[in-house]
Order: sequence, then C-alpha cells, then structure tokens
Amino acid sequence: MATALTYYRTRLWTSAKCHISRGAWRFLACELSLKVWSRSRGIHVGVHSSRTRHYSLPGGPSTMKKLLVDVDCGVDDAQAIMMALAAPGVQILGITCVHGNTVVENVCKNVLRVLKACQKLEIPVFRGASKPILGKTLHAGHFHGDDGLGDAPDPQAPGPELIQEEGAVAAMIRIASEHAGEVSLVATAPLTNLALAVRMDPTFPQKLKALYIMGGNTDSRGNTTMCAEFNFAADPEAAYIVLNDYMCPTYIACWEFTCHNKLPWEFCDTWLAQDSEKARFMKRIFQHSMDVVHNERFEKEMVAGLGFVSCDSYAMAAAIDSSFVTECEQVAVSVELTGAYTRGMMVLDKLGLLKKEHKAFILKKVDMNRFKALMMKALQ
Repeated sequence: MATALTYYRTRLWTSAKCHISRGAWRFLACELSLKVWSRSRGIHVGVHSSRTRHYSLPGGPSTMKKLLVDVDCGVDDAQAIMMALAAPGVQILGITCVHGNTVVENVCKNVLRVLKACQKLEIPVFRGASKPILGKTLHAGHFHGDDGLGDAPDPQAPGPELIQEEGAVAAMIRIASEHAGEVSLVATAPLTNLALAVRMDPTFPQKLKALYIMGGNTDSRGNTTMCAEFNFAADPEAAYIVLNDYMCPTYIACWEFTCHNKLPWEFCDTWLAQDSEKARFMKRIFQHSMDVVHNERFEKEMVAGLGFVSCDSYAMAAAIDSSFVTECEQVAVSVELTGAYTRGMMVLDKLGLLKKEHKAFILKKVDMNRFKALMMKALQ
C-alpha cells in the first residue's frame, strides 16, 4: 500500500502545473489514493438510487451565458471555440488547456492561434495537466496532425508569453468562485483538469451552473480502443472521478451521438468556402483531417458512415443555445477502470444497480438546422 501511495502522489504531483501548496498536493494524492484503494476492494462511496427517466431540454436561448472551456485544442476544439466566440450573449471567462490531441504545450499555442484568428486574444489561457492521472499518455496526431492543428505552418503564431502564470486548475476554481452559480464548464478533452479541480476543492462542482462534456460512449463503440472513446480512454480515472463527484447538471455528447448527427461533406465545403479570414484559417488547419478521414480505419470508427463530425461543437452548441437539444436521456453513468478490453468505456446504469442519485443527461436528438446555423456563423 505504501508503494502504491507513493506512485499516485508522484503521478499527481506532475499531472498539473497549478500554483498550490505542497501540503494541498499531499491531501489531493491521499484522497485519490483512498478512492483507488476503495474501488479495488469493491467499495462504492456516496451512491444512491433513483429511477432513470427521459427528458427533453427546454428550448430558447437565455441572456448572457458565462463559460469556462477546457480543451486539448485539436481541430474540432478550434471549431467549438470559434462557435462560442461568434455566438451573441456568450462570454468566455477563460480557456484551460490539457493533454490530449497533442502535448499541452501545443494545446496552449493552438488556443492562442484560434483566439488570434478571431481577434479575441484578450481571453485568458491557462496551462493545465500534461499527463493523465494514471497510465500512458495518448495523442491523436493521426487525425489532428502532430501539432493538433493539421501541421499547418503559422509563422505569426502568438508566443507562449501570452499564457497566464496561474495554472489551469487554480484558475478554474477561482473563476467558479468569483461567478458562483453563473458559469457553465464545457469540457472537450480528457478530464484530468476537472478531476484535479474537484480534488483540490470539493465544492467546485456545486459552484458551476452546468457541465457539458464531449466524451464517452453509449453502445460500447470505441474510436481509440475497442470499447472506449478518446477523451475517456486518455484518462479513465479522471473520467471516473468527474462522473461520480460532479453533482451539477451534466450534459454529455457521446461519440455515437455525434456520429449519428453528422453533417454531409457538401455542407463542410460550403462552410469553408465563406469569404472570411476565419474560414481561410479553418480550411488550412482542417485540411489534414479531411485528407486522412477517407480510409478504412476511419470508416470502421464512424458509427453511422462517413461524414463531417465536429465532435466538440455538439457539446458547445448545447452550452450556448438550449434550443439546440431537443431530447436527452437522464441516466446514471460511470466509467470502467479495470477491464482488459473495456477500460475507459462509459457505463450506463439503466437498471439502477449503482444506486446513484445523480444522473447525467445523455444527448439524443438535436436541431440540425440550428447546428448548421451556429457552425456557419462561427466562420463569418
């Protein structure tokens, strides 16, 4: 047990660069170690029962929406950020960066490139975790390019001096405290930063208005492993912590959902053909992905056939416009941690066996015409 605790402390100490005390890190490591130790013995902490029901979200956009956005900025993260920046009545209070599609240093640079393209460099960007809580680091360069944005050269990219000194986890906790009950957190990346935030401040989730996640799966269809979607596969422990410890309203755009709500490539052509600097920027960074998607591997990954799937944009659209989602299913969820083939797979407890009181909203149906309008406006 002592060896295991030392290992978890070491991994957590290097997982995120935020300005917190060594004593706080000791507390964080011990808390996570206890949770892992409890799970290994079949102990489930803080779960209660409630019947699964189906819901449709209320329509109609509200007034000002305040967002925190946590990204591993690949091309679909860029598309989601640009959608939010173009939406009226939406204020991004900060963008936090985490490992995922590429290394976190590239993620920070990519976010700055997107903000520059949208003339929004005043939005603060924070560097977060460079590694998952446990296990090896995964990247998705085969689709996003090694740098995360299609390996498109950008000699005029903003420099790293624009990244905030404050770490991502500390910034998330601070911003949520300053705007308690007003901020929705949109997470389109591995959930490492979110897991660390709730361990540093257990009250963090209750200060959020809502949480929107792109990640997980509902039908055991993986796009990274046989049974796991990339964001959850890249840090299963973090996904487990978030789905079990965040009691705020939680909306999840899963892998299969995004595939079933794909756009035709003809729309993508029209989208990129708009006469704007934003559209030209997107065409440059998206070209690599468009070139590689037409192969046997990606055809197998896509649940409903080939098409234009901007995964992260679905979670963002739900956050900025409540009229976008027309139907969702409310169900208790968790994440498989130990399966040889199923590690990182999201589990839907439709039988209520986990006895969990909190249930997530799984997106099912959306207004695709509204989605097209949000996508088009993002590049205007």
